[in-house]
Amino acid sequence: VQLVESGGGSVQAGGSLRLSCAVSTSIYGRRCMGWFRQAPGMEREGVATIYTTVGSAYYADSAKDRFTISQDSAKKTMYLQMNSLKPEDTAMYYCAATGLLFGPRCDLQRDFGYWGQGTQVTVS
Repeated sequence: VQLVESGGGSVQAGGSLRLSCAVSTSIYGRRCMGWFRQAPGMEREGVATIYTTVGSAYYADSAKDRFTISQDSAKKTMYLQMNSLKPEDTAMYYCAATGLLFGPRCDLQRDFGYWGQGTQVTVS
């Protein structure tokens, strides 16, 4: 499984960005996929997850109401729409994926074995 993020950039506070994560795999379904972020000097923080089979989503409290995770299964691509961005959202954003799952539990505590290289988001 290979993951490639895109869509990061610099934006003013209150602005929006949409991150994309293109997934290279023969089986896109039956995985938990997520967005994580890490600011300089800070621990990595989970943002949101999506269960690829049905598209059900889970959000960290920091992401609720402002961020939306979604996917296009046909394109094997996951998205993170980020609105009303704040300076504290500045971080490197990573997408991650699990191996194939046998159940629908998909939250930030899942074991994500595959990671992308990250895309930088800077909010000023």
